[in-house]
Amino acid sequence: MKIIVTDQAGEVHELEGLEGWRVMEVIRDWDLNIKAECGGALSCATCHCYVDADWLDAVGAPSDEEEDMLDSVGDVKSNSRLSCQILCSDALDGLKLTLAPSAAKD
Repeated sequence: MKIIVTDQAGEVHELEGLEGWRVMEVIRDWDLNIKAECGGALSCATCHCYVDADWLDAVGAPSDEEEDMLDSVGDVKSNSRLSCQILCSDALDGLKLTLAPSAAKD
């Protein structure tokens, strides 16, 4: 499956994802600018991203716990998600998202 990621500099990357992997893991393993400090344990918001409007229904709504974490960042939007909470699947082939400024390593 493919994931289309726009980084904080506006550069677009087409990444190969694996079924069952967290989107955050794919982005991190391709060495894009994402902190992902907790490794997917839902204890930080350093993998914050914005899901493209066309993909919001397919990705689904965030859980209450995820929303609580998103409340800790200043650049949250209505399409904000934590990429560690999105699992790769064939249904998300072609998923488009943008890394939030708060997810940047530097």
